Amino acid sequence: MYRDCSHSLHSGATVYPGDPPVNCTPHATHKADGYRVTDLELGTHSGTHVDAPRHTEPEGRTLDSFPIETFVFDALLVDCREKEAREPIRPADLPESTDDDLLVFYTGWDAHWGTDDYFNHPYLTAETARWCANHDYHVGIDALNVDPTPSENATDEPGPEDADEPTGVPAHHELLETDHLIVENLTNLDGLPRRFALSALPLSVRNADGAPIRAVAEY
Repeated sequence: MYRDCSHSLHSGATVYPGDPPVNCTPHATHKADGYRVTDLELGTHSGTHVDAPRHTEPEGRTLDSFPIETFVFDALLVDCREKEAREPIRPADLPESTDDDLLVFYTGWDAHWGTDDYFNHPYLTAETARWCANHDYHVGIDALNVDPTPSENATDEPGPEDADEPTGVPAHHELLETDHLIVENLTNLDGLPRRFALSALPLSVRNADGAPIRAVAEY
């Protein structure tokens, strides 16, 4: 069986704060031109997409330097649906190491796509991302970001241990500086088996720091 795990791209689609907006506007129409062409404007990290190491690492690899088969993963689903808004996913939440090559963190946060709540997703701690990299896992998540996304609900005041969120993108660095990929904005994970294949083939963009994908689960 196959399942589309991608958000569709459309004008006004949710993007990371400050990223280019997504716009899909008519360029040619059947009525005026006899054919239809749509003008697409978007960033390389729009919609469901994959991050290359170059995204955060100045000397990191670009997407086109990876063999195409890299983007067809043996995936293991990690159920994190009990996590609350802006709650960290810690090493204690991780499974035992397996022979799979992609951990997909299933938070259920895709249900908030298109709303302000989508920015307040759970996130990976740097230690969690480091464990994934050390065990040679790429990472996917059904949320905007593996790190906390800036929003008015961010917590950065001193408090109990782990009460304040990390600044910057430490989870990205832990993964991308070790040549591991990050797939973000997955959706439709409900009901997938614990193990499945995930095809996450990126658009062929030269020297890309990331690119939109059509993520398809096979099980």
